[in-house]
Amino acid sequence: MINLPQVKLAIVGVSRDCFPIELTKKRLAAVMAEVKKARLADVVDCPVVIENETDAMKALAWAKENGVNACCMFLGNFGPEGPTTLFVQKFGGPAMVLAAKEENKKGLASDRGDALCGVLNFSYSVGLRRLKVYIPEYPNVTPKEAVAELRDFTKIARVVLGVRNLKVFGFGPRPEDFFACNAPIQPLFDLGVNVQENSELDLRIQFEKMATRTAEIDAIAKDMAKELGKSRNTYPELLKTLAQFELALVDWYETRRGASQFAVFADKCWPAFQPYFKFEPCYVNSRLAGRGIPVACEVDLYGAVSEYMLCCATEKPATLLDINNSVPDEIVPKTAKLFGAAKKDLFMGFHCGNTCSSCMKSCKIKYQLIQARLMGEDITKGTLEGQIMPSDTTMFRLQANSDSKLVSYIGEGKFLDIDPCSFGSIGVVGIPDFARFYRHVLIQKRFPHHGAFGFEKVGKVVFEALKLLGVDDINTPLPAGQLYAGENPFAL
Repeated sequence: MINLPQVKLAIVGVSRDCFPIELTKKRLAAVMAEVKKARLADVVDCPVVIENETDAMKALAWAKENGVNACCMFLGNFGPEGPTTLFVQKFGGPAMVLAAKEENKKGLASDRGDALCGVLNFSYSVGLRRLKVYIPEYPNVTPKEAVAELRDFTKIARVVLGVRNLKVFGFGPRPEDFFACNAPIQPLFDLGVNVQENSELDLRIQFEKMATRTAEIDAIAKDMAKELGKSRNTYPELLKTLAQFELALVDWYETRRGASQFAVFADKCWPAFQPYFKFEPCYVNSRLAGRGIPVACEVDLYGAVSEYMLCCATEKPATLLDINNSVPDEIVPKTAKLFGAAKKDLFMGFHCGNTCSSCMKSCKIKYQLIQARLMGEDITKGTLEGQIMPSDTTMFRLQANSDSKLVSYIGEGKFLDIDPCSFGSIGVVGIPDFARFYRHVLIQKRFPHHGAFGFEKVGKVVFEALKLLGVDDINTPLPAGQLYAGENPFAL
């Protein structure tokens, strides 16, 4: 995937000057030995152990010279909270803290590190500097436990770095009947996301400019045919036109990022698109999603960012789906595994055909049934339709509400192996306790109908990334017996 940050994570040892520095060096070496065993190639150790502010500046210079963009402050002993948090403040990238557990009885006599104390003081000093730092649930670790935490933090850091270096290209105004996708953009800028809104005419001009690049169009069309094979390539005569549109988006992505490292799209895909372009853009959108460049439907800027965050967390394609319709009992086999979800928690996630083919159980190019009712089949061809593959999933949405406050939700569950018996890019989703979550979070907090879906359970990663990005309103499904704010206990 071409559109994701490459995380280089440095473990920076720290030592309070009244403790032996050798204790930190020895414990850091033990962690790095486990890192090497686990083959975490992008985790490196800083040669400077920080005891004072001068050391902190030396460590910062080393980090800059070596392209480090995330850090783990490692308390091999109590640690000096002032210089440690000064490093974090001036470093500026995603940061976490780990502390060494005492190894054995023998070490307690003279080589005790007192790192539980150190984490408390670190946390206090972080607060004084108003810093956002990731502190795991259990920050005091053995070397093997440290590896698991470093692996998780690499994913968290990738999400944060991606958002802070992201541009969203929007094409067209939000459709009139979809005001739910129209949200204030100020919070995106507050996160560090750059927004470039463009006209649908800009997209049309860009598409027409690509017409002369026939060799590139032919190559893309050939790749499309290879991806689809004979059985899924329903309209082979359409591929060159779709390839021209893909080239238009890729060229825009490559030439218009400007100061941003990464980019996503949020495009208006109806109702004017079909009469002027003569096709549906969905299959092209699905292909870009496969490269880590989500293209959200209906100019859903926050949907595009939400998809991208899931891409960063999973290093896999994500998709944007309507939280769409209920599931009739008759299509759910009696032997179906619901993985902790009740039947009332099931729903169908649907969109016209934007999900990457690698995430589909079965699919082929079709025409968009709903739009064809108004426009006919000829200009509504180009969707990628079929059943979404059974897999783990994380459902996620970052949104600005009408008061320009960031709100979010995260739920984990499954795309179930149940035939949806319907059209579009569609799958039956089972998320435990979803029915109450739908009523008391999605409806109550006025979230739009679009949700981003990743193909892995990464709720922990997204939750912590949101906290580092300063998002406080994070909603998750609550189990039976635990009430949502405003939920009527007498209605249960």
